[in-house]
Formats: sequence, structure tokens, C-alpha cells
Amino acid sequence: MSDLYKSTVFTQRNGFTRGIEGPGCDKDGNLYAVNYEREHTIGKVTPEGVCSIFLELPEGSTGNGIRFDSHGRMYIADYTGHNVLRVDMGSRDIEVFAHEASMNQPNDIAMGADDVIYASDPNWGDSTGQMWRIEPDGSVHLLEADMGTTNGIEVSPGEDLLYVNESVQRTVWAYDLAGGVVSNKRLLIEFPDHAMDGMRCDVEGNLYITRHGKGTIAKISPAGDLLEEIGLTGKLASNIAFGGSDGCTAYVTLQDEGNVEVFRVDAPGRAWQLAQR
Repeated sequence: MSDLYKSTVFTQRNGFTRGIEGPGCDKDGNLYAVNYEREHTIGKVTPEGVCSIFLELPEGSTGNGIRFDSHGRMYIADYTGHNVLRVDMGSRDIEVFAHEASMNQPNDIAMGADDVIYASDPNWGDSTGQMWRIEPDGSVHLLEADMGTTNGIEVSPGEDLLYVNESVQRTVWAYDLAGGVVSNKRLLIEFPDHAMDGMRCDVEGNLYITRHGKGTIAKISPAGDLLEEIGLTGKLASNIAFGGSDGCTAYVTLQDEGNVEVFRVDAPGRAWQLAQR
């Protein structure tokens, strides 16, 4: 177990643009992230680290968070188009799954086991944000307004909690989640310095949070305790996903390095476990 939490460079530096974000793994262990080689693309990285362009997004669309549903379809937060896009992985056809003009810029997305999507929606100019629920039929519902700069978002492995962080305010909030409705908002953890970006849960309910600017990943227990802080080569960690043959490989996107780093963890990622259904 001595090789846990030791990050190494996985893909070539500057293979992605500084807009690299939104990593997500499919059932076969391929990693996808936005802005490979140039903006408005989705890059594919094989388990061996071979990179290629998987998709060109429609004009006016720019990707951010990526998730997969129970049917293996890809969903992409399109922050410039105020959309969530859906991709058929076989044909690579792209459709607008959900559109909401009153969104600031859908940023990261989380997926429930029931294929309900939860989206963070920051307004960086005002340091404010919102949070949305998107049903499997594409209908969009506002969960909460008047928040801080909402960014990373995740559902717990028990499907009974929703987590969202606020980058500028450096806070992580936990909500009770039932039937797509949130309640009992409480502070999980607040950091004294540096911003946060994306975050993901493992199957034990621990949160792995990217510390943007600090160059670390914070592993937080369900009780809000800091369990580990994993150092990275790059400083501008934008998001994290879990994959590999056992779900215990963490992939981190680095904006200043334009690449992906990897490290091993002791429990599989929640999204990886869902993908094995």
C-alpha cells in the first residue's frame, strides 16, 4: 500500500489547453476530458495514456464537466451554450439534452444512480452561484439560488447526500438528498486558503477535492475531516475522476501543465462503481 497517493505525470505536458477540465471515465477505462489540442473538443485518453480527439463540439459550445449515465451515454456541461449536451458513444452524435437560458454557465455536473443530473452554476464576475437538477427527460429545475461561486458537485455513494463547493468562499456544503430535493444544508469543511474546483466521491463516501492554486488533492471524510493531502506536479488542479481496472486510479486535470496526472487510492470511485452495472 506504500504506492498510494503518489502522483505521477500521465499525459504529455500541454497536450491539452489551459482549459482542460471535466475528466470522466467510461466503462472500458478510457478517460475523457475537454479541450484536447484546442478549445471546443473532447479528448480521449486510453488506459495506456494514448491521446486523441474524440469529439468536436458544436459552434458556440465549450465543455466542462463530463459524466456518464446508466446507459453509457456521455453528458457534457456546456457553459457557453447554457446547455447540458448528450453524446451517443457509438455514433458520436451530439444533442442538446437540456437548455436553460437563466443559467450563468453550467460548470460541473454530478449523476445520480437514477440518471438525475445535478449541476453547479457559478457567476464568476459576482462571486455568486446557483445549483440545478436536471431530470432524465431533460427538464431543468432550480435547486438553490443566492449561493457562493458553486463549482465541484457530487452525490454520495448512498445517494442520500449532495455535496457542492464554493470556490471563492472556500466552503464545502452537504445537503440531505431525497427524491431530487435538497434539505438540511450544513458546512462540511472550510479551507483557510486557495480555491477549490472539481471533486469526486469514492465508494466509502470520502470526497477528493481539487485545491486549485495549491497543487494538491484534499481527501475529506464524510464527517469533514482532512484525511490526506496529495501533492501534485502542477498547481492548477481543475478536476478529478476515478478509473482503471479496479476504479482505484485517480486522474487529475492540470490547467497550468495542460495534462493529466495519476495516483492510486485505497477505494474505488463511486462513478466507476456505477459504470460497472
